[in-house]
Amino acid sequence: MAFIFLFSYICCMQLEFSFIIPVYNRPDEIEELLQSFTRLKTSLNFEIVIVEDGSTVTSENIINTYNQQLDIAYFKKNNTGPGDSRNFGMKQAKGNYFIILDSDCILPPKYLNEVIKSLTKDYVDCFGGPDASHDSFSNIQKAINFSMTSFLTTGGIRGNKKSVNKFQPRSFNMGLSKEAFDKSGGFGEIHPGEDPDLSIRLWNLGFKTKLIPEAYVFHKRRISWKKFYKQVNKFGMVRPILNSWHPETKKVTYWFPSLFVTGFFFSIILWGIFNFKLFLVLYLVYFLTAFTWALFKTKSLTIASLAILAICIQFMGYGIGFLKATIAINIFKRDPEKEFPDLFFKKT
Repeated sequence: MAFIFLFSYICCMQLEFSFIIPVYNRPDEIEELLQSFTRLKTSLNFEIVIVEDGSTVTSENIINTYNQQLDIAYFKKNNTGPGDSRNFGMKQAKGNYFIILDSDCILPPKYLNEVIKSLTKDYVDCFGGPDASHDSFSNIQKAINFSMTSFLTTGGIRGNKKSVNKFQPRSFNMGLSKEAFDKSGGFGEIHPGEDPDLSIRLWNLGFKTKLIPEAYVFHKRRISWKKFYKQVNKFGMVRPILNSWHPETKKVTYWFPSLFVTGFFFSIILWGIFNFKLFLVLYLVYFLTAFTWALFKTKSLTIASLAILAICIQFMGYGIGFLKATIAINIFKRDPEKEFPDLFFKKT
């Protein structure tokens, strides 16, 4: 045990951190994120690599106002998607350990200290952190955050301590060593889904991943129901593609949203034709439980009510997307890139 701790400590003493942030037409978000960097409570030097991914509304003016306070490297490139932009940023970075963030995140002051503390205790070449809701977020953003992080909806896979040993980090808050990046080649061309794909390939290469629960970020996510539906619908379509690439990672739980949605409509049919209400009562119990838990967590009737809508949209979007891709790939044997071109970015 002492040897493992010493090894981790030596690794961390040699770490030089580079934050990698792709951005696309979101200068306001970058300003909030950079402002949070100025409040980090750490004596460690770090650099920030911002990659403008073909934006028509750039963040250059915002970045120039922070150049004196922060060590920022700023690059512009053609639009090739977030995965390729992260790879581009990691190739330009000076550090040997990369921390990848989405532009719609805000860092708490102790973020980097928590990362260093955890890596010193138990070094890994790839980690992920959970996301949380900031007080400044809108009620819709807080409701979506609950839906995306609650054990009642996702099983807590985005921030569950029990997932530490086989945790799949998400690229909105993800750490990756330079060695792991060089050997894996980084992110692929699929989006979304590029982060679990990378995690699985890292496992196959012998690298370990873990969750650092204390290294959370405030993640804004989508700000409208339409955008949220589109996002989770893509999540659903991506999963069968990943299952076809990595069949060893298939899980029955991936079917739950689809079964939830089809089961709900089946329950309505049974009620309408046979006056059989048991299944609808079970759904009612679930939603009442979710509402109660959301009310307890958020202390807001409004947010708890919106959380129920967020859950419905999440299950509907993911479930339909999953069924659509499963039928196309597994039954009709369609090529994923030809069937779902919007899920793949091509380098230019």
